[in-house]
Amino acid sequence: MDSYMDNQPHVLHVDFTWSNFKAIITEDAQTIPLYTVSFGLLHAPHMTFKSAANGTTIGTGTLHAIDISPDYELHGVKGSIKAQKRFKTVYTYQSHTYSEDGSPITMTWTSNSGFKIWDFVCVNEKQIAVAKFSANMWTLKKVGQIELLGPKADDPAARDEIVVVGITLFYCMWLRVNNVFNLAGSLFSRPGRDKDKTSTTNTGKAT
Repeated sequence: MDSYMDNQPHVLHVDFTWSNFKAIITEDAQTIPLYTVSFGLLHAPHMTFKSAANGTTIGTGTLHAIDISPDYELHGVKGSIKAQKRFKTVYTYQSHTYSEDGSPITMTWTSNSGFKIWDFVCVNEKQIAVAKFSANMWTLKKVGQIELLGPKADDPAARDEIVVVGITLFYCMWLRVNNVFNLAGSLFSRPGRDKDKTSTTNTGKAT
C-alpha cells in the first residue's frame, strides 16, 4: 500500500473524558482543542462533532442496533459508511473532498486489530493512504491519534471529513465488538449492498 512520502503527517490527538462523555481532539504538541465530540447512547445522532473554536456543529454520526453500516452527516450533507465484509473491517464511503475532478470517489477504511490497539487506515481509489487512526480499545482517557497524510494533510475540509468518518467508524466497531445485536447483524448482513442507492450520488462538497 502506497502513501505520500514527501508530506509530513498532520497529527491529531483524541482524548476522552468520562465526566461528560465527550472527546477532545487537539493538534500535535498543542492543548487548544480543535473539535469536541459528544456521545449519546440512547438517541440518534449518537455522536455530535463541533468546532471547539465557535461551537458550530460540523457533523454527526449515527449507529444502528443491528445494521453494521453507520451513517454520518458532514456540513449538512448525509452519507453512509458501508460495510463490505462481515467479519473484517472493510468499509467504504463516497468523498468529494479527495476527488481530483469534483466527482465522488470511493474511499476505503481497513483495520489491523490486536487485543488492545486497532490501526485503521483510509485509502483513496488508488489505494494510497490518506489517513491513519490508531485507537486503544480499552483506554479510559487517551483514545489514540489520527494522522492526516499526503497533499491534503493540512486541508481543513479533509480534516473535518476524516475526523467525522473515522471516529464514527471507530465507535461503530467498538459497538460491533460489545453488542450482541451487532454481532447478529454481522451474521445476517449483506455487505456491499447499499441501504439507499441515492446516498452515494447525492453526497456534495463540504462548505
